[in-house]
Amino acid sequence: MMAAKPFSQACENNKQPILEQLQRFLPDSGLILEIGTGTGQHAVHFAAALPLLQWQPSDRPEAVDNCRPWLAEAARCNILPPLTLDVSVTPWPLQQADAVFSANTSHIMAWPDVEGMFAGVAGLLPEGGRFCLYGPFNYQGRYTSDSNRNFDHYLKSQTPTMGLRDMDDLEALAARVGLGLIADVAMPANNRFLVWQRQ
Repeated sequence: MMAAKPFSQACENNKQPILEQLQRFLPDSGLILEIGTGTGQHAVHFAAALPLLQWQPSDRPEAVDNCRPWLAEAARCNILPPLTLDVSVTPWPLQQADAVFSANTSHIMAWPDVEGMFAGVAGLLPEGGRFCLYGPFNYQGRYTSDSNRNFDHYLKSQTPTMGLRDMDDLEALAARVGLGLIADVAMPANNRFLVWQRQ
C-alpha cells in the first residue's frame, strides 16, 4: 500500500510561476539537482514540463523520504531516485550537475549551511552553469513587505539560526565561491527568483 502523499499548499501555489522562470534559465537538456525537494510536488511538475532534463531530487536525511509517494505515483523516467544530501557534509553524493534549483531553503538553514550550499553548488557546476534559488529575501537590511517581516520573526521565534537572508550577504558569499548574480526576478507573494552563474 502506497503511503499517503504529503501536500504543500505553497508548492501548489508557486509551482507554475517558478516553472516559467526555470524555462527561461535552465539548459534545454542535462542533469538538474534540486536541493530540498520536500514533498516532491515541484519535482513532479517540473519534470513533466521539462522532459529533456533529468531531475535529481535531494533532501536532508530526516526528510528525504517525504517525496517518495509523489515520485512513485508520477513514475517519470526523467526523475531519478532521491539522494540524501546534507549541504554541510562534504563530499556531496553527486559530483556534477548542469544546473541546481532550490526553493525556500536558505531561510530555514543556519548561515553556515547556506555557506555550505553555495560552496557545494559551485563545486558541482560547470563554467556557465546556473543555480536558481527561490524564496523571500531582504535587501540592504530591509524587509520588502510586512508579510516577510512577520515570517522572519516567526522563523526566529522557532529557531534563532533561521531567518530571511540579505542579498548583500548572499552576493558576497556567492562571489567568494565563483558565482555571479545574473537575474533577480520578482515573484508572487513577495518572493524572488535568483539566478547565479558559475564564472
